[in-house]
Amino acid sequence: MASITIRNLDDDVKTRLRVRAAEHHRSMEEEVRIILRDAVNGDLGRPRNLAAFTHECFAPLGGVELELPARRSPMREPPDFS
Repeated sequence: MASITIRNLDDDVKTRLRVRAAEHHRSMEEEVRIILRDAVNGDLGRPRNLAAFTHECFAPLGGVELELPARRSPMREPPDFS
């Protein structure tokens, strides 16, 4: 397995990682591994496309009834330029 070193990490970020790891009963190193794995796999609980995201946001609000447009009349005859 590979390893990486992260330099210049803000103290606040490190503190929040330590707290988050403690809440999940794992080491800070394991917590970072899980966060990175989920980020790379795109598994952050977000929908994968705009339509799914929009539906997820607005579905709890209910729907709306839209009035359908009336039938269109037939097209007019094109002009005669002869």
